[in-house]
Amino acid sequence: MLNNKIVLITGGTGSFGKKCTEMILSRYKPKKLIIFSRDELKQYEMAQIYSDHKFPCIRYFLGDVRDKERLHRAFQGVDYIIHTAALKQIPSTEYNPFEAVKTNIIGASNIINAAIDQKVQKVIALSTDKAVNPINLYGATKLCSDKLFIAGNVYSGDVRTKFSVVRYGNVICSRGSVIPFFNKIKKEGFLPITDIRMTRFWISLEQGVNFVLKSFELMEGGEIFIPKLPSMKIINLANVICPHCEKKIVGIRPGEKVHEVLISKDEARNTIEMDDYFIVKPCIHFFNSSLDETNEKKTQADFEYSSNNNSWWLEENDLQMLMTKEND
Repeated sequence: MLNNKIVLITGGTGSFGKKCTEMILSRYKPKKLIIFSRDELKQYEMAQIYSDHKFPCIRYFLGDVRDKERLHRAFQGVDYIIHTAALKQIPSTEYNPFEAVKTNIIGASNIINAAIDQKVQKVIALSTDKAVNPINLYGATKLCSDKLFIAGNVYSGDVRTKFSVVRYGNVICSRGSVIPFFNKIKKEGFLPITDIRMTRFWISLEQGVNFVLKSFELMEGGEIFIPKLPSMKIINLANVICPHCEKKIVGIRPGEKVHEVLISKDEARNTIEMDDYFIVKPCIHFFNSSLDETNEKKTQADFEYSSNNNSWWLEENDLQMLMTKEND
C-alpha cells in the first residue's frame, strides 16, 4: 500500500511515530517517509537510528502544526499523512489550556486546510478514549479535533482528500504513561493508586500502528475506527509491575475518570461492529459509502463500549509479555 508513496508523520519523534517509522521501513518501500516534528534534539537522536544514509527515503522536517505555512511546504507531493502530534499530558494541558487549543485544535485545522490545498490523498488522525464524553481539556480538544477531521471530508470538495480518525485507549509503555511512571518509582517501595476501581483499555504500540495502517486501506472518509481492546484494572497492572510494593490509594486526580469509554451510547446508533474493530459512521451523510449497506452489523441503541463493562480482560501474564516485547 505504501510502496512508492510519500508518507508524512506529524509528531514523528514520539513513541507512536518512532514505532510507525520502524514498521513502515521494515514492511514497505516508500518513496519518501517524512518525520515532521518541532524538537530538533529528538530528530537528531532518531536520525542516529534511522539515518538517511541507511534509509535514503527518510526526511526530517522541523516544524510545528501551529505553523500553517510550514505545513503547506511540508505537505507538497505527500500522499498519506498520519497525524499524531498533540499536547496530551492532562495536568499540563489543564494548567496551559490555550497552548493545548493551539496545538490540538488550531493545529488540526491547519493540517486539514494544508492537506486539501496540497491534494493529499488520505489523512488519519490519532485520537483517544478521553475524547468520548470528555471531562478534561485534553479530551475536549481531541473531541473538537476529531469533529474537524470528519468535517474535512466536506471541505475537500472536488479534491476529495479523505480524512478519518483512529481512536483507542492507553498505549503500553508509551512515554508519559503510567507503566514507565510505575517502573521509575517502584524502587521507593510503593505505588500510588488513584482509585481501586479504576480500569483502562490497553493496546501495544505495534498493535496501534498495525491498526492505523489497516485503517488506511479500509477508510472511505469520515469514519472513526476503534479496535476491540482488552481492559485491565490499574491495581492489577501495579501488581504486575511490582507485586511486593505497597499500594497507596491517593485519590482521583483532576480531569481523571474512574473508567474510560471508547464508544458512547449516543454514538451507538451510528456504529458498525466488525470482527475485531468498530466503525463509527459520520452523523452527516457526506457521500455514498459502502458502509451504508451494512446496517445488519449495527450495534444496539443502548450499547456503550466502556473499560469496566468490557467482555475482554487483559490477564497479568499477557500484560507482562506485552511489556517485555515493547521493551525489547
